Amino acid sequence: MPFPRAPHRLPGCSAVSQGERLTVSERMIVAPGTGVFRPGDLAVALEGALVEIGSEVGVLEGPGTRLAVRSPFRGVMVGMLALPGERLREGQPVAWLRVA
Repeated sequence: MPFPRAPHRLPGCSAVSQGERLTVSERMIVAPGTGVFRPGDLAVALEGALVEIGSEVGVLEGPGTRLAVRSPFRGVMVGMLALPGERLREGQPVAWLRVA
């Protein structure tokens, strides 16, 4: 027995479906490259601290390189995910922010 066709319009609904709306208020700051993570300014790394766009949360150090890990978002620090001295690859999470 075939499945019945779904109606194109449900009673009481508009003709245009709006779909679900999902707003995610958390963001991850990720490593921009490969290296050993060193935390930056302690005031930014503390839970509850306000983090501005471009704030340096740490650096990645490699042989002859030093790459800043900066926040592309403005928000409140939920926590640091990378540990001091941890070797990170590009794209790995460093910190967790809650944006408004």
